[in-house]
Amino acid sequence: MNDLLKVYALCVLALCLKMFVISCYQGFFRLRGLAFTHREDAAFFKRAAQPEELPQVARAARAWANDLENIPLFFVLGGLCVVLNVPDVAGAGLFGGFTVARLLHTLAFLAGWQPWRTLAYMAGVACLFGLGTLVTAGVL
Repeated sequence: MNDLLKVYALCVLALCLKMFVISCYQGFFRLRGLAFTHREDAAFFKRAAQPEELPQVARAARAWANDLENIPLFFVLGGLCVVLNVPDVAGAGLFGGFTVARLLHTLAFLAGWQPWRTLAYMAGVACLFGLGTLVTAGVL
């Protein structure tokens, strides 16, 4: 296994774990407050269904949605970088940069920290553009 593939695999695992943690975060607040929007969930805990999610759960859902707009692009572009055998240093740096940016984005999103959330988002997008550039160079 080449080194770039190892870095890519570690970043993919870290991002998957991060998304799993967001799901656990939502579950924690739902269970702590015994506040559920689905009737069957509320009924299981002998509660009435709530008309809307708790603020923490709603914020985490928006962070999750933002991940779904960005992380699949990383999976595709990163995988193409590995297949096209782009330079290890550039690829690994962009893989790590994107992963750190997404971790920081989630922390800033959940905590409501601006401008840090936007800066982390922009850093991640810049890494995606960098990966796209490496893919383009690898194809040409």
